[in-house]
Amino acid sequence: MAILGIRIIGDPVLRTEAQEVTEFGPEIQKLVEDMDQTMENVDGAGLAAPQVGVSLRVFTYQIGDQRGHIINPKLELSEDYQADHIEGCLSIPGIAAPVPRRRHVTATGFDKFGNPIKLEGEGLLARCFQHETDHLDGILFIDRLPQEEKKAAWRKLRAVNYSRTANQTIAQRSGSLGSSFGAGLGH
Repeated sequence: MAILGIRIIGDPVLRTEAQEVTEFGPEIQKLVEDMDQTMENVDGAGLAAPQVGVSLRVFTYQIGDQRGHIINPKLELSEDYQADHIEGCLSIPGIAAPVPRRRHVTATGFDKFGNPIKLEGEGLLARCFQHETDHLDGILFIDRLPQEEKKAAWRKLRAVNYSRTANQTIAQRSGSLGSSFGAGLGH
């Protein structure tokens, strides 16, 4: 397993709709294992494949004692919303804001071996499933903010000191990158 580099806002892969996984084999299994290790290394709640430069519909998650992955997720969302909660993103270091999300999610898809799975979640787990699936659709959490908060987030992103924050985050993470970074998988 290896720690993978995390793409930062501005990288086109974060704004591209990811492709369905059609083959389940050693490459997809390794991707899931590397993503899981990367997510743990940076203490993330979730990690989508586009965040590590791979445009495939895969994400990993760890919320409390619930940990796993899903491939080609399809979400069924409850009609009602949960209370807004501050969200951040590994691909947008230093930015956080309250994001409206649905209260309950049922996610269907596949595990890394191609077996069908069904996951359900509320609260932070439901929030994580929605956030990571957004990544697979080329959507970032700041896109979900009300107009004024979205403008404030973009002002902060355009500020001169944001480049410094992003570069410091990249430098901190680069010390733990594995030698198989990006090996064997198309971007």
